[in-house]
Amino acid sequence: MTNREVELLAIGAGPANLALAVALEELGCDGLAENSLVIERSHAIEWQRGLLLPWAKSQVAFAKDLVTLRNPRSEFTFLNYLRSVGRLDDFINMGSFTPYRMEISGYLSWVSESLRKVRIQLGCECASIEPVRNSAGTLTGWLTRLADGGTISSRYLVIGAGRDPYVPPVLADLPADRLIHSTRYRSRIADLDKGQPHRVAVVGAAQSAAEMFRAVQLDLPNSDVSWVIRSIGLRAYDTNKFTNELYYPSFIDKFFEARPEGRDQILREMHLTNYSGVESDLLQDLYTGLYLDRLGGVERRRLVPMTDITGARMDGDEVVLELIDRKTGAVSELRRDLVFLGTGFIREMPAVVRNLGAAIGLDRIEVNRQYRLRLDEPSDAACYLQGVNEATHGIADSLLSVLGNRAAEVTRDVLARRAGQRVNGVHRATAEQLATVPLSADGALRT
Repeated sequence: MTNREVELLAIGAGPANLALAVALEELGCDGLAENSLVIERSHAIEWQRGLLLPWAKSQVAFAKDLVTLRNPRSEFTFLNYLRSVGRLDDFINMGSFTPYRMEISGYLSWVSESLRKVRIQLGCECASIEPVRNSAGTLTGWLTRLADGGTISSRYLVIGAGRDPYVPPVLADLPADRLIHSTRYRSRIADLDKGQPHRVAVVGAAQSAAEMFRAVQLDLPNSDVSWVIRSIGLRAYDTNKFTNELYYPSFIDKFFEARPEGRDQILREMHLTNYSGVESDLLQDLYTGLYLDRLGGVERRRLVPMTDITGARMDGDEVVLELIDRKTGAVSELRRDLVFLGTGFIREMPAVVRNLGAAIGLDRIEVNRQYRLRLDEPSDAACYLQGVNEATHGIADSLLSVLGNRAAEVTRDVLARRAGQRVNGVHRATAEQLATVPLSADGALRT
């Protein structure tokens, strides 16, 4: 067990906190970057590790990396990564704005190894977070307890570990070895006998379910696969250029300042740009595969649309799914060996954030424009939430589109708080007031 103290602790080494680490190195001053630590529970830096499939592509342009939209001259750009590993000519020759997921994952790992000041510790899992108060009751920092029993104390905390996987309640009681969420696809599929005629159900109608449906035919070639969806069929993402403008970092201010009913309309109409849809090239590939199956008289893969799963149980060694046809009301059973879930993530705040809010005594979890948790009390500490603020910052918050700019805003907010005057250990000025502190040409705070 270890007990350490840092000024800033970032939980999760995904794109959000790697972008933060880059911003800390490029914009920081007075030793903040050197006294910052990013922890990651996995033993390797990988992007979307559960579905890190060799043929899967990113749905966003390569320029929406960790830094380009903030500082295109940075050494941490995706293009500089390609140059560093000798693949820039090949990528340009492909003529595609969207890299393969493996390339993005390699880029993130390269960034983590290229940092000079911010430290990253792998295999370090956060178990819980507690507020720390002084004798006067003032919130002064955070105590992060680790799974190995160690602790890390920090004044500034950034949580960027993503949302919790969603498991439909009707399926929640199935054994863990039979129920495989997309976040565990690669690790679980590696344990299965590829030669066995597994009977598989895929649940969900969006990108992750589509990728698993395609992957299973390669990873378990003798399998029989039924893809159960509630909708009438599969739909492509809305990727037209007009709606894509709502993913600009500059749109965040407009969304944040909108009335609640305006925000609701934007999120509702933008839903199909990122949820409940499938990338158009993958849709074409899936349809072609099913067409060829039918042409060859093969019946091992099928789509089961307009169908609800109303029950799930084990019958001996079989998973039994109770289905109801939404067109006819007919009830049937589907007997499977495995159920793959492409059901996404819980929309509410992650459990670690909710538990922290309860420990602080907050009635609700809410952040300001700079992504700082509203504490409703004077504090010398600050906590920032990344990737979970769609309700206040727009649909792009959980995606790559705003990473560099958001990281800069968080970094500048921390720097502003550090530069603020203090009375009895508590900042007199709020970070909103300090947001107007002038910045130098490279974006660093002038002190």
